[in-house]
Amino acid sequence: MTIHIPAWVDGTLTPVEKLEAHKRGLRHKAVSVFVTCGDRILIQRRALGKYHTPGLWANTCCTHPEWDEDSLTCAIRRLSEELGIEGLTPVYRDRVEYRADVGGGLIEHEVVDIFTAEAPENLALAPDPDEVMQTDWLTLRALYDRIAENPSDFTPWLRIYLDTYATRIFDRAMLERV
Repeated sequence: MTIHIPAWVDGTLTPVEKLEAHKRGLRHKAVSVFVTCGDRILIQRRALGKYHTPGLWANTCCTHPEWDEDSLTCAIRRLSEELGIEGLTPVYRDRVEYRADVGGGLIEHEVVDIFTAEAPENLALAPDPDEVMQTDWLTLRALYDRIAENPSDFTPWLRIYLDTYATRIFDRAMLERV
């Protein structure tokens, strides 16, 4: 199935095939979600079949809205499709922009709507093995420590979010524990 995502071509938002947007390094819309439970964050390890950054750890969910899909609908849809997560209410935190080489001649140049969602202790997960090979719950401090020990195990965007945008993503209480 060919997926067209919203990307800017010559300054105009245009539907562009997802892989083509990454090959050309086009600035495009994206969505990222951080699911938390108390002081822990749910992270995922990307499936080995992903066309870029396979096997790397990322935030709970990161994706691209389809053409004419709003960001909140996309966040809810992809939480379900990637991780089998149902019933959470993502809360919009901010919009950020980054550009990163993700290997294989592909560039992510994303304008990202970031959401957080608070999960109950008994949150059911049913990861799609084509999307996610592993999940883990970590405190923000533990996540920073793991990235410092092995940065190449983590996606460029997760490292950028934590290095540059943490204060725009997480609440003060979570940041104070770092």
